[in-house]
Amino acid sequence: MGDRYAVIGNPIGHTKSPLIHGFFAQETGQDMSYKAIEGPVEPASGFSDSVRSFIAAGGRGMNVTAPFKLEAFAMSDERSERAELSGAVNAMKFENGRIIAENFDGVGLVRDIEVNLHQPMAGKRVLILGAGGAARGALLPFVAARPAELVVTNRHVDKARALVEQVARPLTAAGSLIACGYADLEAMGRFDLVINATSASLTGQLPPVPPSVFSASGSAYELAYGKGLTPFLRLARNAGVQGIADGVGMLVEQAAEAFAWWRGIRPETRTLIDRLTVPLD
Repeated sequence: MGDRYAVIGNPIGHTKSPLIHGFFAQETGQDMSYKAIEGPVEPASGFSDSVRSFIAAGGRGMNVTAPFKLEAFAMSDERSERAELSGAVNAMKFENGRIIAENFDGVGLVRDIEVNLHQPMAGKRVLILGAGGAARGALLPFVAARPAELVVTNRHVDKARALVEQVARPLTAAGSLIACGYADLEAMGRFDLVINATSASLTGQLPPVPPSVFSASGSAYELAYGKGLTPFLRLARNAGVQGIADGVGMLVEQAAEAFAWWRGIRPETRTLIDRLTVPLD
């Protein structure tokens, strides 16, 4: 059977992680298995009990998806800086009786944008919609990409400000790191890249972003994937943006980061992204 890995979440039937990691293992010649585990929401100890049972059965590592990313953070013995900042964990590995935690969501997102979509962020104006877990996980890698201006906006501006202040304290960004409310965006002009990190598209809703933030020569990125032309992407398209994308590339790239962390070899991702991509129109 080889080394054992898994993804845990609830519900978990929709996950593509076993397909992705199975493809990676075959591509790189790794002797490993990977399965999906539906973790119990109740009792409160259900998640940690499931993880420890997997470890006891020889498990080497796990991906973590909703709703357990906070529980994974809490039970970890050692966390990366990215995981500490986001307050959430999407990958764990088990070594010498310790649980080591990471968050690769932001790294995967930046790699998809800069490498796969050929949109380097250095020197650009970048807008992130939302200040929740997805934005928190992305902020350190985004700052490292050195945009000229990075703006985080949220319905509750205090939440955006708290996130920006938390990042700004330990980091010296090359450009500006700004928090604002949606109402402030009208006066801020156009951005080279706008990322929807809210949960609005999961319910078919549109965050209250004005069309004036989009640049026809820029890009719009939707973290949700497999939803086609979401209200956010439709707004961008109607504003003349040609470079639109959803989060399937991020999904594969963050999985590749976890795979490399576990196995010491990074798989090729382009073939799998093309295979999983659903046409937006």
